[in-house]
Amino acid sequence: MSTSGALPPGLAPGERVVLFDGVCRLCSAWVRWLLKADRHARFRLATMQSPAGQAILAWYDLPTDQYESMLVVDNGRLHQKSTAFLHILRQLPLPWRAGLVLRAVPRPVRDWVYDRVARNRYRWFGRHDQCLVPDPARAERFLD
Repeated sequence: MSTSGALPPGLAPGERVVLFDGVCRLCSAWVRWLLKADRHARFRLATMQSPAGQAILAWYDLPTDQYESMLVVDNGRLHQKSTAFLHILRQLPLPWRAGLVLRAVPRPVRDWVYDRVARNRYRWFGRHDQCLVPDPARAERFLD
């Protein structure tokens, strides 16, 4: 699902933000990978539990206490589930952009797989006691 409109509070025009579950080990590993793969720093990051993440969730009228999907906000447009994942890959250089071949899979099928992983991520990968804290060298990539 994607929606467009005015920008959520705290975001600048053209800014891309990835919101993720900050206590999920799988999500945190994905973000650490994204920080390396996104060599041009096209994305900023925020945990859904952070004040910035909570404000963005509320802006889009999404639950602020359930974190079942990674979200991408790109210039006010919201992307969720597998579409968010593919939106990120589209902005990355090769070889990562090659993952866009997954667009050939119908979105309902992609999202079904995404939902299965999302619902079982704590059981399969575990969870942290607290949200991911960025190292000082990459703190500017995070909204807060």
